[in-house]
Amino acid sequence: MKILTTICSDNLTLSRDFYIELLDLKVKYDSEWYVQLCSPKNPEIEYGIIKRDHELVPETYRNPPSGMYVTFVVVDVDLVYKKAIDMGVQIIQTPRNEFYGQRRFLIQDPSQCLIDICSPWDMT
Repeated sequence: MKILTTICSDNLTLSRDFYIELLDLKVKYDSEWYVQLCSPKNPEIEYGIIKRDHELVPETYRNPPSGMYVTFVVVDVDLVYKKAIDMGVQIIQTPRNEFYGQRRFLIQDPSQCLIDICSPWDMT
């Protein structure tokens, strides 16, 4: 089994470029209606972006996301946070160490999707 997360976007180019710049993701497939990104170290880890108004997206699901978020686990959360600040990304929550052993911050992507960027931290 393989799991692929795909988010909807009103602007594929803006969303694609956002993830490439922030997380160094690579383009695996790029069209006018769908973009597939992947991890630079493991191309089997993929992230899709589809045009929100594409016929493959049922009309009742073309709204901005709500009640969910996408998590990206990175090597250095503080480095990615600095990059997000430099990019002018909307910060929802600044970095903090969580009780479950992750240091994370929350941002909103160009499609209004809540994104959780985290790294493990030593709780001892």
